[in-house]
Amino acid sequence: MDERAKAVLAEYEERARREHAEMGSPGPGAAGVDQRLLEVGPQGALLLNMIATDGHCRRILEIGTSYGYSTLWLAAAAKETGGRVITLDLADYKQAYAAEALGRAGLAEVVEFRSGDALKIIPSLEGGFDMVFVDLWKDLYVPALDLFYPLLAPGAVIVADNMLRPGGDRTNALNYRRAVRAKPNMTSVLLDVGQGLEISRFAGPLEQGL
Repeated sequence: MDERAKAVLAEYEERARREHAEMGSPGPGAAGVDQRLLEVGPQGALLLNMIATDGHCRRILEIGTSYGYSTLWLAAAAKETGGRVITLDLADYKQAYAAEALGRAGLAEVVEFRSGDALKIIPSLEGGFDMVFVDLWKDLYVPALDLFYPLLAPGAVIVADNMLRPGGDRTNALNYRRAVRAKPNMTSVLLDVGQGLEISRFAGPLEQGL
């Protein structure tokens, strides 16, 4: 990550520290939730970046841009791999914030923003995604999974956030974990990193059917 990106990242992390201190909790039950970053956190973001970079992921789908914190980390990986990030969010004002930040970070050219209902956008996308990051409202995780699963490239990795925390929506988190593990040719593990990440891998061509 170059100095421009690091400077923007520092701004995001300062905002996150300020918001967490003001609200007393990073969980979505607090007031003003839609105005907050709701970021994956530094450990989770670093893991996302490592998965995308080390996996040489060139087509990355992010479902839930928010204000662009995780988008920056994914875009930094895509710039290194020669890839591209498609990021979806219902709120166009959040994507406008993210686009401005990524422009200052020197990463705008590797990111395509799509604003609107993710469940309507996903079926219109071309398949072959090497990585999918899922971070929207938890009741939409399983419907989103059903839509993007046919678009996965062999060997693709799916990362789903908020699997352990906050604790107010554990049912939908558990439903997603069960659903992704039930998909054919899928292996999955839950990691206590950040707010809890379910990391799943779609089998490559030599592994399918084994």
